Amino acid sequence: MIRMTPLSASLATEQGFTLVEMAMVLAIVALLLTGLVPTISGQLEQRRSAETKKQLEEIQQALIGFAIIKGRLPCPATTSSNGVESPSTGGTCNNFFDGYVPGATLGLNSLNEQGLVLDAWDNPIRYVVTNWDSSVTDVYTSADGMATVGIASLNPTLLVCTTSTGITGTDCATGEALTAGTGVPVIIFSTGKNGASGGTGADEAENLDGDRFFVSHTPTATSSANGEFDDLIVWISNQVLLNRMVSAGKLP
Repeated sequence: MIRMTPLSASLATEQGFTLVEMAMVLAIVALLLTGLVPTISGQLEQRRSAETKKQLEEIQQALIGFAIIKGRLPCPATTSSNGVESPSTGGTCNNFFDGYVPGATLGLNSLNEQGLVLDAWDNPIRYVVTNWDSSVTDVYTSADGMATVGIASLNPTLLVCTTSTGITGTDCATGEALTAGTGVPVIIFSTGKNGASGGTGADEAENLDGDRFFVSHTPTATSSANGEFDDLIVWISNQVLLNRMVSAGKLP
């Protein structure tokens, strides 16, 4: 019969306490990690948001550069145009209000297999261009269309409102407009983390319904009045576009 000596009993006791202590340490680590996960996740989303905002700004400059060189804005790309504006010669675009950034035409990076520019959540970035001004169709996307019409007659019609319920059908309601005058010629936006199909709110739906009205405001949760909203949207004002083109000698 094996008898446990005082020394071996002491070792067994010490080993038992060590296991308990390890279990306690693991439990504490698990609690700490649980608390850190939301923080890390939040920081990751902030970084993705910042990266996407930078992308949108770069696209703005690329579009202005294209307009300075070509004398017009490019048409949006489609899911089947391989990142090239559609049609490739401009004019009457195939997707004025529901197309994508023509990354191949603009020479941009971060393209997927369809040639579309992806945001930090790997969703294609949307690009919208006005299809008419107050009197002339396709003037902004036709070769020298803006120069032919003249600065005084260029009045683009894309509107950005603060909420979908602030759209009257022909305009943004009083106090709801983010764009001045008759509107803007260009809108670029990311559908955010929830992507093109993830958002169920009325404000996000407005940005994908294929008309000239769009919504932009701070992010909201699903419990808000118009549902979840995390789209990131920017635009180019008519004044900025025309001023840059005049400075480059593309407009009188």
